[in-house]
Amino acid sequence: MIYLSLGSNLGDREAHLRKALEKLHQKGIFLVRKSSLYETEPVDVPDQPVFLNLVCQVKTPLEPESLLAACQDIESEMGRLRKAVRGARNIDIDILFYGQRIVEKPFLKIPHPAWRQRNFVLIPLAEIAPDFRDPVSDQTVHALQQQSCDVSRVTPYTRRHSLQRTS
Repeated sequence: MIYLSLGSNLGDREAHLRKALEKLHQKGIFLVRKSSLYETEPVDVPDQPVFLNLVCQVKTPLEPESLLAACQDIESEMGRLRKAVRGARNIDIDILFYGQRIVEKPFLKIPHPAWRQRNFVLIPLAEIAPDFRDPVSDQTVHALQQQSCDVSRVTPYTRRHSLQRTS
């Protein structure tokens, strides 16, 4: 089971996520299931717009390195600019898991290094895969979510109740 985390906090966040899912399909990365959309407070760099996040399970014949390249290609094709580390972005696609594989390369770490400390990953992942076991700790996603110390707000997304500020 391969899991990806997608996020956007610039422009039409929902449209960016939808377009990224379409582009994944075009690159041979097929959606198996996806979480609901969640509106999330920025982590690490709080002075930026609120994110819209989801987690999805995909299947693909691509190996981890090729999957990473495909995800980065999609980000580039969609005009992502890497102005600041962990800064605002129209699209972000991270590989959370590639089955039970552990990958430790300078440019790719699977499982994603910080996923256990991020409610914006834990909550949508627990929605679609609560019993998935972390290959490092052998704990379920549900158990790790219950242990999370992250206090950032993650709420189900509805346009009417959006956290986004309006002018």
